[in-house]
Amino acid sequence: MSIDNTAMDARRDEIRERHLLPRRPPSSARGLHHFALVSSDVERTIRFYQELLEFPLTEIFENRDYKGSSHFFFDVGNGNLLAFFDFPGLDLGPYQEVLGGLHHIAISVDPATWERLRGKLEMAGVPHQIESGASIYFRDPDGARLELLADHLGEMYGSRVL
Repeated sequence: MSIDNTAMDARRDEIRERHLLPRRPPSSARGLHHFALVSSDVERTIRFYQELLEFPLTEIFENRDYKGSSHFFFDVGNGNLLAFFDFPGLDLGPYQEVLGGLHHIAISVDPATWERLRGKLEMAGVPHQIESGASIYFRDPDGARLELLADHLGEMYGSRVL
């Protein structure tokens, strides 16, 4: 399948012109409360996110929507949480990237932390890919793709996006 990059660029410019407002109004949202993923193993997920990535576990309690399921949270900075559910007995199968589904979660860290976590990923044998010297892509134990990004919040590739 061949992609016409010139046509794609023109389409992107058209969308930008039509929808990117010269004066952006304030958002109706207060912020991202939490982003929820599914965990096949609570202990393994806690070890990966708290011990390897240094995102502190903030709480764990029973999922109100599914008896016996745990709902647990990690602090990813700036008042944001990454949450997980386990669903024992449902046999949900492995993680899949599908149209309309999760592609990846990008989490901003300062450059010194980025270097330290890169080293920890290497020491732990976690396969990863480095892009542009500022992004590390890797998968969590259940296959969800993560990115540690050394860019500031609200910036991407040196451009302000917020």
